[in-house]
Amino acid sequence: MRLPAEWEPQGFVQLTWPHKDSLWYEVEKVQDCYTRIVTAILRHEPVLMVCRDQAECEEDLRRCGLASTNGIRFVECPINDTWARDHGAISVYGDAGEKIILDFVFNGWGLKFAADLDNQITRQAFACGAFGPDVQYKDMRPYVLEGGSIDCDGAGTLLTTRECLCSLNRNEYLTQEQIEARLKEVFGLKRILWLDYGGIVGDDTDSHVDILARFCGPDTIAYTSCEDEADENYAALKAMETQLKTFRTLDGKPYKLVPLPLPDALYLEDYRLPGSYANFLIINGAVLVPGAHSPKDAVAAARLQEVFPDRQVEIIDCRALLSGHGGLHCVTMNYPEGY
Repeated sequence: MRLPAEWEPQGFVQLTWPHKDSLWYEVEKVQDCYTRIVTAILRHEPVLMVCRDQAECEEDLRRCGLASTNGIRFVECPINDTWARDHGAISVYGDAGEKIILDFVFNGWGLKFAADLDNQITRQAFACGAFGPDVQYKDMRPYVLEGGSIDCDGAGTLLTTRECLCSLNRNEYLTQEQIEARLKEVFGLKRILWLDYGGIVGDDTDSHVDILARFCGPDTIAYTSCEDEADENYAALKAMETQLKTFRTLDGKPYKLVPLPLPDALYLEDYRLPGSYANFLIINGAVLVPGAHSPKDAVAAARLQEVFPDRQVEIIDCRALLSGHGGLHCVTMNYPEGY
């Protein structure tokens, strides 16, 4: 087995459409944001859109300014929420190059939120023919795993956080050593880098790694950095930065670390929202960066442009998504070429 890196050639990106009866705060603004994301992706690759009603979804997309739905495949099914990164399938290559989607249990980030419908999406999408004709389906029950909780370099190294993978109500019947052994077996890994520190106030995923630190290449990690000692995130993010400096590549060299500034604090009433530029999405020919309408947007984009010189770096205002405590990477799931 091999878990590919996000920068490898992709076949399409999945999103799950936020309908008007969903629990989103100001769902119209969220739909506008989704449409901007879809528009940006379609310039580079197709989109798989999971929705409760195709006609309703197409009408919403047109209202939000999408000129054409060409390049979008729709799959209708009941849904709870719209975080495709976490209820979407995780794609791997088998030992003989087989294309396999792994359907892990999604239980609402450790039973925090209803997920009975979202947990069925991958199975239903496969049954509807949403994936390629030679793509195999593998049911991973009872193992719980969310796509936002892991990041891989495509060469056998996986980055994750101890707080999430070892949390209660996910796989508490397994020790960390057993979880590590299972991940190595399932993804064909050589090793796992466990972050013991990090976390952003307002995040309710138990520290998903995709808001903290991300592989940008086999020897490069971009991470959320905080330099303001008065910020409530400072201590945890500094401790994470210190630990990242101790990590080594497979050939024993320090990683090239790329600090991405912590976005300016945004609030919904008195609740701080978990903004992070590390929640970027890599697609064919581009890197989409969640903007926060701040001068720091340009700083984060410039640093990622240095890391990805052959890709177009585009900022998309994703403040609306923060009302649901997530971001751009959280609402998308990429699938490799041929899927």
